[in-house]
Amino acid sequence: MEMYSNSGKKAGAWVQGNNSGVHPYPYFNSFQVPKHRCMIVKVLDLEKDKVRLIIKGEGHTFMNALVEELLDDPDVDVAKYMIEFQFSDPELLVTTKGRKNPLTIIKKACRRTSGHCDELIKELRKN
Repeated sequence: MEMYSNSGKKAGAWVQGNNSGVHPYPYFNSFQVPKHRCMIVKVLDLEKDKVRLIIKGEGHTFMNALVEELLDDPDVDVAKYMIEFQFSDPELLVTTKGRKNPLTIIKKACRRTSGHCDELIKELRKN
């Protein structure tokens, strides 16, 4: 099966999933990542204690939860997000105290948020 991109060029680097078609993102690995555990992030600005990034496809629900979780971390100085237009992707700004790596702190906050959601789902299934 030959695969083509939207521009009509042959897309040999695209990954074909198990009966799920072709991934439009050529940087995915060949293994299948569950869709609910994968985010596409574009880093706009990265410094030792500051990062600005865009999280594709997320809205106010996830971003509010993430910012609240980030602000609970004592190493975080500023955590805020902005959605410029109604259907645009959110831009997240995080600055840290003491030159801590902001990407590591964001990953940990995402894991904690995901853990809270998993706990909630487990409790809801009990009832």
